[in-house]
Amino acid sequence: MSQIDQNVDPVEVAKFDALADSWWDPHGQSRPLHEINPLRLQYITDCSSGLERAKVIDVGCGGGILSEAMAKAGAEVTAIDMGEMPLNVARLHALESGLTIDYQQSTAEAMAARSANSFDIVTCMEMLEHVPDPATVIQACAILAKPGGDIFFSTLNRHPKAWLLAVFGAEYLLNILPKGTHDYQRFIRPSELAAWCRASGLQVMNITGINYQPLSKQFRLGQDVDVNYLMHCRLLP
Repeated sequence: MSQIDQNVDPVEVAKFDALADSWWDPHGQSRPLHEINPLRLQYITDCSSGLERAKVIDVGCGGGILSEAMAKAGAEVTAIDMGEMPLNVARLHALESGLTIDYQQSTAEAMAARSANSFDIVTCMEMLEHVPDPATVIQACAILAKPGGDIFFSTLNRHPKAWLLAVFGAEYLLNILPKGTHDYQRFIRPSELAAWCRASGLQVMNITGINYQPLSKQFRLGQDVDVNYLMHCRLLP
């Protein structure tokens, strides 16, 4: 394994390989991703110059839920992941949907080495908490962006409420996610993520929470960042 490909945890890759068959089932184990995807798309659209004709890379794309949404919105999408099985599912689903998406098995670091300053928008959603060195991925995302480009991250906050809802609640109480999907110690505080972004030359533009409303059983964007949150950064020209 080359130095550039070492920031991969095979155990984490295997977890998502095991989910591949149910990736596009909106009522299956990937249901939370389907439910928050419209919010992610809204956030990206509102915080950038828009997706129409934008050159986008989706880092840690999994089965392609966000990748397809951005392609449908008019973006030219490249999507990368290290899980072979989710990528196979993503390619097949894109073919069935009549969408052209360039899916590649690659780390962010390897892609940055060959495609620096190439993308108007870089997305890295629900991925940072699954790699050994999140800061290296963030640096790679900064390298991939064009000057003036927008970079979007989402992850889980290392906050007791996140353990209660995202780990104990979702995995053990409600069985929404497979047990062991998340490791609480790998959750990332917003202050940590912001510091890594600034160290990579990015300006933090916005931090917004993804909040679950138990009465309506729906997710909303809001100010509470204790569990899930989105961060918008920009690579200044």
